[in-house]
Amino acid sequence: MGANSSSISELPENEYLQKLSGSEPISENDPFWNQLLSFSFTTPTNSADLKLLEEATISVCKSLVEKNPRTGNLGSLIKVFLSRTKELKISAECQNHLFIWQAHNALFIICCLLKVFISRMSEEELQLHFTYEEKAGPSSYGAECEDLIEELLCCLIQLIVEIPLLDITYSISLEAVTTLIVFLSCQLFHKEILRESIIHRYLMHGRCLPYTSRLVKTLLYNFIRQERSPPPGTHVFQQQTDGGGLLYGIASGVATGLWTVFTLGGVGSKASAQPEQCSPLASQSLLLLLVLANLTDAPDTPNPYRQAIMSFKNTQDNTAFSSSNPHAFQINFNSLYTALCEQQKSDQATLLLYMLLHQNSNVRTYVLARTDIENLVLPILEILYHVEERNSHHVYMALIILLILTEDDGFNRSIHEVILKNITWYAERVLTEISLGSLLILVVIRTIQYNMTRTRDKYLHTNCLAALANMSAQFRSLHQYAAQRIISLFSLLSKKHNKVLEQATQSLRGSLGSNDSPLPDYHFWEMSDCLHFSETKLRHAQDLNVIEEVIRMMLEIINSCLTNSLHHNPNLVYALLYKRDLFEQFRTHPSFQDIMQNIDLVISFFSSRLEQAGAELSVERVLEIIKQGAVALPKDRLRKFPELKFKYVEEEQPEEFFIPYVWSLVYNSAVALYWNPRDIQLFTMDSG
Repeated sequence: MGANSSSISELPENEYLQKLSGSEPISENDPFWNQLLSFSFTTPTNSADLKLLEEATISVCKSLVEKNPRTGNLGSLIKVFLSRTKELKISAECQNHLFIWQAHNALFIICCLLKVFISRMSEEELQLHFTYEEKAGPSSYGAECEDLIEELLCCLIQLIVEIPLLDITYSISLEAVTTLIVFLSCQLFHKEILRESIIHRYLMHGRCLPYTSRLVKTLLYNFIRQERSPPPGTHVFQQQTDGGGLLYGIASGVATGLWTVFTLGGVGSKASAQPEQCSPLASQSLLLLLVLANLTDAPDTPNPYRQAIMSFKNTQDNTAFSSSNPHAFQINFNSLYTALCEQQKSDQATLLLYMLLHQNSNVRTYVLARTDIENLVLPILEILYHVEERNSHHVYMALIILLILTEDDGFNRSIHEVILKNITWYAERVLTEISLGSLLILVVIRTIQYNMTRTRDKYLHTNCLAALANMSAQFRSLHQYAAQRIISLFSLLSKKHNKVLEQATQSLRGSLGSNDSPLPDYHFWEMSDCLHFSETKLRHAQDLNVIEEVIRMMLEIINSCLTNSLHHNPNLVYALLYKRDLFEQFRTHPSFQDIMQNIDLVISFFSSRLEQAGAELSVERVLEIIKQGAVALPKDRLRKFPELKFKYVEEEQPEEFFIPYVWSLVYNSAVALYWNPRDIQLFTMDSG
């Protein structure tokens, strides 16, 4: 590292920062700005340096907050930045390093100051610091008082969408994205969801609004392209071996004043090595996109960024745009699909995939039509398989993605036609060859079993079973291990049912004060019986109700497969016959009698044929008899039930879930951003 951590702590005493936060107004034409903005650094990324930088910034900000209403120096700094960005596009084309370098440095300082301001004051107070009007003296902006917040927001958006992404512009593009995130970070410091915000209003109306589709498109392409950060030295000034030219002479002449101590993360620094963040710009752009897409609707208009995400089309789609949505645009779906497949290890990429599948019918149709759907499904299954290592939100998103996909019958058929070889991450059993459909069943069942023993989350159970139910009518050529696991899950549920039933029965018997008198069947317990229940005993009855709902669902899934595709699934019939005794107790059970009819018929029919074939049959011979019997079994003997179909529907007020989730991702994953955890109000640290 170019300077140790103690160097950062010296920043509050630096003469240039002291002048910026001092009592004297500084005109935007003052040579001071050239001195302030001529420094070379690589943004700190490790948490220790970021925390130190935050603390140093706070010290400067305290003085600036007090004196800025009189000096307007924050406004002057912003105007200096705005004036320099007007030539950025030409500077990039002409490789004008100096201009881009100083504009980036100005934005970096603004971002650092803004972050502290926003964490310590209301938006109304922040606005006052932006509305200072110089009373006298020359001004390159004229005498009128401009709305600097809107001016700066619009400038940042223009910078992101218009400046070409080159090595020399990478850092300023990243800083523009970061500053927009910081502008929106006021949500972090409120427990309640912000439904009206000054910053939101600027972004959804006025000068920023026409850039909506271009901003969303650019952020998506940043995510798609995964452009790596250029090597250190390509976007900052380094002394040349030949003695340096004019640019270095200017830089070295003024850098001694302020920023020679601030060379964090330079060449050879461990802080700059980020194996998880191969593309800081892609990561930061995705976070900003998620934040924008989850802003609450304004009272008079829906969120335009969400509208853009809901409506964009493939570049190969030649149909006309709907006039009802002015924010629609086109993007290369093949590139987007590839990026989504490759980036699913991160929560934010999974959340983006969920949003696109749920909200954009064009993307959903395209994904379901892909012939390489395994490239998308396998990373999602890996998330669920490693459920112990993932946070619950990530698991939910992965599971809901599967549920959305299984709503499509074409998907449910095609996954059984995709044959996979050697699934190395599946550790319970060596899977040398298995269909994608059978693997999906295995992973979902494993998730259910994990949930039963660990988290006991009814929501997770419900969505897992809904995905299995959606697929059940199209089960094809189930792998023998997948068939076994379906029946094994039912066995586990059966044992749990018996245990809970015994506990519930003992609870009622104890409440009635008798251990010997017979009890009525628990399905016919009277309210007067239940009044004897304590809270613990009532929970046993509730647990029994939940477990019976799950058992009913599993029986419906097995029944759906037998009714619709029995002849395609000899391994399931084999597993059913092998564990036939499991189902005996449910034949006369009032909750399951109807659904057990078909299962009982299949067991009886095939058991009879096996008995006729003689004893000591090999597995191969049993499967052969099952295949022959499947053809001979009259289909009209199986009772028809309504088709099992479940559709994912977002709960009311989804923002109550998604906004804290998105900001927890920003808090934990944003590049070179640090917030004091004690200041965070939106979520608790364990949920972040």
